[in-house]
Amino acid sequence: MTSPSETYAAILGSTGRIDWKTLEPHFARGEVLVVGAALDLVAVAQALTADDADTVKGWMDAGQFGPISNEQAIDWSERHPDNLWAVVIRPWVLVQERA
Repeated sequence: MTSPSETYAAILGSTGRIDWKTLEPHFARGEVLVVGAALDLVAVAQALTADDADTVKGWMDAGQFGPISNEQAIDWSERHPDNLWAVVIRPWVLVQERA
């Protein structure tokens, strides 16, 4: 069995910078989830892999995590931010814009 810290480390090793152009096809398929800046991208991915529904629901209810909005997609398309980080937790691509 994999420990939580091993899972965290494995997910951390799978994160990386990404540009909006690469994300656009995933957005079109409804696969992009946005992680708010106040959250830890890896911790959110870990909660999804652990099927921690209560925690994930709490973040969603607080507006800190969820599907990307059309407005956010337009913003990223126009600004081309260079500080987007992503990790794939199939079937989702979790994305966070870092400060």
